[in-house]
Parts: sequence; C-alpha cells; structure tokens
Amino acid sequence: MTTLPSSRIPDPVDAPGIRWGVLAPGGIARDWAAALHARTASRVAAVGSRSLERAQAFAAEFGVERAHGSYESLVADSGIDAIYVASPHSEHHDHALLALSAGKPVLVEKAFTRNAVEATAVIEAARAQGLLAVEAMWTRFLPHIDVVRRCLEDELLGEVKAVEADHGQLLYPGGPQRLADPALAGGALLDLAIYPISFAHLALGAFTAVQATGTLAETGVDASETIAVTGPQGAIGTLSSTMLAKTPCSASISGTAARLEIDGWFYQPNTVRLLDPDDREIDRWETPSRQHGLAYEAAEFARLFADGKPESDLLPLDETLRIMHVLDEVRAQLGVTFPDEG
Repeated sequence: MTTLPSSRIPDPVDAPGIRWGVLAPGGIARDWAAALHARTASRVAAVGSRSLERAQAFAAEFGVERAHGSYESLVADSGIDAIYVASPHSEHHDHALLALSAGKPVLVEKAFTRNAVEATAVIEAARAQGLLAVEAMWTRFLPHIDVVRRCLEDELLGEVKAVEADHGQLLYPGGPQRLADPALAGGALLDLAIYPISFAHLALGAFTAVQATGTLAETGVDASETIAVTGPQGAIGTLSSTMLAKTPCSASISGTAARLEIDGWFYQPNTVRLLDPDDREIDRWETPSRQHGLAYEAAEFARLFADGKPESDLLPLDETLRIMHVLDEVRAQLGVTFPDEG
C-alpha cells in the first residue's frame, strides 16, 4: 500500500528570532504580525506608514516599540533586521528597493511586483548587495505543500499529466477598493490567480505555453480568468480565479499512478489526500495545525537570515521571476495594463 510522505517543514516556533520592520500596516500586515507573534520567536520591532497615526495604532495593537511616520524612517531604523513589505502591489518595487538600499533584507508580499521588469530590478538589487529577498507566497512554505513536493520528487503519482486549481473570492464590487483600482495594480490576477499559477508551476515546472481568457471589471482591471498552461513534459494545467464569486478553491495533481487532492482553501494549511485511478482513497496527510499559517514564511525567512543565505530553495528568486512573466502574459492576453508601469 502506497503512503504519503511526511512533511520536512520545521515547526515555526523552532526558528531563530529576528526583529522585523513592517512597511505598510494594512490588513495582511495585521494577519502576518498576529501569526508571527503567536507561532515564532521573532517580533515586530518597528512599523512604518505614511500616516504616523496608522503606524501608532498598529504599534499599540501588537505591542510594537517604534512607530515611524514615513517609510524612509522605518528602513533607516537600526533596531530591525529585515523589512516585511505589505503595501499594495503597485508599490512593491519602490518599497523593496528602498529597504534594500538601506541594507535591509526583504520579504515582499505576493505578487512580488506588478510585472517582470520590476521584479528583475528588485532581484538584481538584492543580489548585487548580497541581501536576502523572498516573495511572501506563504503557501510554498506550508507543511502540506511539502508533502506535495515530496510526492513529486519521489514520483509517487507516476507521470504527472494534469493539474487543476481554482481560487475565487467575492471581493468585487463590495470588497477592498484597491482591487478595483488599476493604479494600485488591482484585479483578481495578482491577488487570487497567483495561487493556482504558483501551485501549477510547482507541480509542472516552467510553463511552455500559456493561454488565457477572462472578463474585465468596469474599471479595467481583470475580474476573472481561466488559464490553460502546458508543462515541459506536455502535462496540462487548468487554472481559474475570480473576484466575483466564492469558488471551491480546491486543487489536484493527476498522474498515471495516482492523484493528489486538496479540498477547499488549498493554499492554506490543509489535508492532502492520495487516490488511486478508481477514486479510492489510499492515504491522507493531516496538517498539524490550521492556525497562523503565515508564520511558516516568516520562520523560513528567519532561518535563511540566520544562515546567511540570499534566497529560499522553496521558492527561488528565479522561479518568482518566471511566475511574474506568466502573470505578464496573462494580462497581455486579457488586455489589462496598469498606469505608469516600469
């Protein structure tokens, strides 16, 4: 009987502690800080915002020592080891470069930047200065995804032939305003579709073909998309996202010998099921905890920082860049552009 491998991802509580500076104290930054303080030895030591009042409110909420009223002041803070860039996609390039220019390693929220040109600039700057840079695609660092990774490494599924993944949330028109704003690089693609795209990229490798169709919102950002991709060995991926409805958010990888399924919220800490070609469940792997999943990316970063490594093997910068090229291609096919893109 075939069984699923175990995860190699360490418990976040065992990672070294580092001092973080949070750049832009929005919703994702609050979730991230809560996970950081609950599950790791690291702490947010400083927070920066263009509004001192917002920075002070975040500092009070999370017990942060220093609140800065500008991003320039934050990155110059000598009491922090690294910067977590949590601003809108439109600002990732400038804010990551600002931190790197101050000698601070960066964890940059996904999508890494608006486009591959901007991603290249950030990666080149980090490498030129020998500073750690990681895309905060938190799913890549979760234990259940390492189970998937090990299944692929061990060829447990046989020859992979198909990948399916979707991510839909009801976020438009009543959701965050930034998602509707081209100036903030809004739309479903960079916020939602990046999850199934990154999952398929892990399963298939670099895509050899990308074909997309979708719909646009009244503001010109993408509202939904279906993306067909092909891997280097001819396997196919069917990926979709929408901000117009909640979808199952499931994912599967099908091979000639078996299939992996992650049912619902596949990108969060989850259960992995192994099925045979007759749909009989062979085995399942249960995640140890579904709480505070964002702690895993922070713990990975802290380990890399302590070891003096410039990037993560779980999501290398070259793969981040390849995925950015995919996002660019999808936007080009949908006819979506952002103002003043670099």
